[in-house]
Amino acid sequence: MKKILFLFGTRPEAIKMAPLIKCFSKDKQFDVKVGVTAQHREMLDQVLFFFDIKVDYDLNIMTPNQTLHQLTADLITRITNEILATETFDYIFVQGDTTTVLAASLAAFYQKIKIVHIEAGLRSHNMQSPFPEEMNRVLTSKLATIHFCPTENSKANLIQENTIENVFVVGNTVIDALFLGLEKVKKASEQQLLEQYNNIDFSRKIILVTCHRRENFGKPFEEICDALLTIASQFENEVEIVYPVHLNPNIKEIAHQKLNQKNIKLIAPLNYPELIWMMDKSCIILTDSGGIQEEAPSLGKPVLVMREITERMEGITAGTALLVGSSKDKIVFETTRLLTDISYYNSISVASNPYGDGTTSAQIKAIIAGF
Repeated sequence: MKKILFLFGTRPEAIKMAPLIKCFSKDKQFDVKVGVTAQHREMLDQVLFFFDIKVDYDLNIMTPNQTLHQLTADLITRITNEILATETFDYIFVQGDTTTVLAASLAAFYQKIKIVHIEAGLRSHNMQSPFPEEMNRVLTSKLATIHFCPTENSKANLIQENTIENVFVVGNTVIDALFLGLEKVKKASEQQLLEQYNNIDFSRKIILVTCHRRENFGKPFEEICDALLTIASQFENEVEIVYPVHLNPNIKEIAHQKLNQKNIKLIAPLNYPELIWMMDKSCIILTDSGGIQEEAPSLGKPVLVMREITERMEGITAGTALLVGSSKDKIVFETTRLLTDISYYNSISVASNPYGDGTTSAQIKAIIAGF
């Protein structure tokens, strides 16, 4: 029996790990344990509850005003002392590019435990953007034993860095999670969700906005807000812009100060089931989120990526997403085109998703079983 630890800390990691944990837990040849560092406490707990995941180790790592230096050091020490020193694991699974991923990989490497990196090979090729995520994923690739890449492009990035052994292209588990999550949401009451958001006019075209990344703080975010105001004004009777506002004061204060148009609805951050439901109800999605770039094509939703560069170029190449940065003019132009040109909208909405078909977890399990 192979003993596996799934270790993660944030909501995006939990979402992408959930279908893997479910898949491996059903197979008696694996002894599965789950550890969380809780970089995102409340948002993480929502996902764990939604997917009914039992946690064996909870470090609850975050403290007020914690620096990256302190967080990284505390993570390495506590992962080692409170998890790895208590029992022996054959594999540790980490996902993506968070500080938890890097710290867990270092701790596992020091203990000579095989590291399995999920969503390996993503690169922006700029160590400062996104920060510190690009550094985290580059270093994790040097420590990992097995690399599960979402796309051929990700694999090519690893090969270019001379990482050539145990590299597999399997798609992205976020699509597995999306299908699993939508199935669960559809069993809940649609009417209940509509009543919960009764201030939103779903008879209009919904534009969903998510924006929270550091590189958009300050002037870039102000320009994004100006773009949203222009779109809301130009399509006052046709469009409803729904923006779940991130709690970071760099975002929250400016959003509530500037976005006061009646057909812009500023709402509290959405938990995962509400988010995928809102994505499904939307017409267009404007985002700087990596996960949404991957999920939206499976729902047939065009994505405008509000970043200057993205490590998820496969969506851009496949035509499911457009890179617009924080430029007011680009955001307004592309949104207007999608709203007014049906053939253009359809060409994007029907493009196939380059990030997978919902079978990634099963592929990963079969490969690990063969090691």
